[in-house]
Amino acid sequence: MPEIDGMLVDVMAISGARGASLVDWTSGLALAVAGEGPGGDHARGAADVAELARVVMLQPSFADPLADDPGAEDLILTTPDRYHLIRFLTAGFDARLLLHLQLDRDAANLALARRQLAAAATGSAVDR
Repeated sequence: MPEIDGMLVDVMAISGARGASLVDWTSGLALAVAGEGPGGDHARGAADVAELARVVMLQPSFADPLADDPGAEDLILTTPDRYHLIRFLTAGFDARLLLHLQLDRDAANLALARRQLAAAATGSAVDR
């Protein structure tokens, strides 16, 4: 996993980014944050996004056991003024981490932001 501060800088450079957080989805704690928190509160937003992540990741419906599929890669949630992208991270230890990115709907390109978020999560470069 890339260095956390550098990853958040890359994530916040995505067009339309309003806020980002690195969240432990088992505990609901925000480990690192940048920009605006959902509803102005990163801690509450982390708890909410962790609850959503647990619902998805702990359900066998979202994984293919025959393909040894680890489950969802990311989630996209839309609201009238925001896109919420949630990217599940893999780490060298048994951490259950995710990146939560809030995007301004009027300023963001959802498809490109999804690719850029995936690249930031792995430390890869993607054209902006």
